[in-house]
Amino acid sequence: MQPSENRAASKNQSSISPDLTQPVLDSVLFPSDFSQGSQTAFYHALKAALIAKSRFTILHLSPDAAAAWTEFPGVRDTLERWNLLPPNSPRSAVPQLGIDVRKVVAREDRPVRAVIQDLKANPADLIVLATHAKGGKAGWHGSADNEPLARKVGQMTLYIPDGVPGFVSAQDGSISLTKILIPIAPKPDPQPAINAAARMAARLNLPQGTFTLLYIGEAAAMPAVQCPTVPGWEWKKVTRSGDVVTGIVEAAKQESADLLLMTTDGRNGFLDALRGSHSERILRSATCPLMTVPEGSLAEGALR
Repeated sequence: MQPSENRAASKNQSSISPDLTQPVLDSVLFPSDFSQGSQTAFYHALKAALIAKSRFTILHLSPDAAAAWTEFPGVRDTLERWNLLPPNSPRSAVPQLGIDVRKVVAREDRPVRAVIQDLKANPADLIVLATHAKGGKAGWHGSADNEPLARKVGQMTLYIPDGVPGFVSAQDGSISLTKILIPIAPKPDPQPAINAAARMAARLNLPQGTFTLLYIGEAAAMPAVQCPTVPGWEWKKVTRSGDVVTGIVEAAKQESADLLLMTTDGRNGFLDALRGSHSERILRSATCPLMTVPEGSLAEGALR
């Protein structure tokens, strides 16, 4: 069956007037390994922290604690290149932009465990990770850790696949995000991802774009959802048949998506994409960043 499309999604748009501009991020965590992909993820994490005016933690794994502070991605250098700070600004200039930068070297040889330990002491609302395909698996650093997160409700996580430039410019920090693809299913509840997408477009002041709701299955079985009104943005629906992961990956390519955004069940937070889940399988072939939003996360507060 050929993919079907319904641009009349507006009929399900919410009559509620949500405050989509209210910040939901108090803390952004960026685990770094100094790879090129990690540098791309750094730009996305820094941009998120700037917009939210939040704490920004850069976590580097160094079992022997030998990493020097100068090896971390340069926050001030980047802010100067983005024309947010004048050249040769002092360190004290960074907090004036509303962010609190924290740099940590973790004495731990297991990357996932290092992140979990940091989260226990310093909970984060958003984790930004560069993912690397190793042996056909898009797990973070090929980790096989099985520890649960400290909190039952996980964090929103933005994954930047290896070789994907993403939607934040390294040169000037500008954002190129006009097409957001949201795969939906009866379970987990798709509403948190929809709310997060609407809030993101509003908070980033993106003038126009398209939210595409993708359902793998018969159109009549597509879950009923509320689509918040975002000025300049339209909602449309697309259905496909066949394998869920294949359908999502193909739709992302066909729609030229800048971002995939989907709900997870909230039990394992950022580990969801590291354990053979749909998220992990999607990351193997993703041509754009993937954001996961757990059920019960702050994103659910987008509709009031």
